[in-house]
Amino acid sequence: MGESFENSEAWMSARVLTNEVYSLCQREPLSRDFGLRDQFQRAAVSVMNNVAEGWESMHVAEKRQAYNIARRSYGEVRSMTYVLLDNKFVNTNESSKLLAQYVQTGKLISGLIRSLGNR
Repeated sequence: MGESFENSEAWMSARVLTNEVYSLCQREPLSRDFGLRDQFQRAAVSVMNNVAEGWESMHVAEKRQAYNIARRSYGEVRSMTYVLLDNKFVNTNESSKLLAQYVQTGKLISGLIRSLGNR
């Protein structure tokens, strides 16, 4: 049996991303914006869970699909960071720090997709 998803850099990075999102969502005024908060959290969890799902799949097509969903959810989280910035839920420094973490996670997910090659 191969390495577990918990040891993959992509999943660990997605976990950090998810924890950062949850931490932000506990702060006011974001904690009171139920729609944005819930969507932000769901998208972050989707990144983490789809990396795990792809990792655990035995079929390349399913792996690719899960990793692509993770990548799309990552884009959603990244996009929502601009909503947070534009509406002053985060400042410029916080936004930059978040975006740097997101870019790292996105690169790792793209690496998982590339690792599947043309299989």
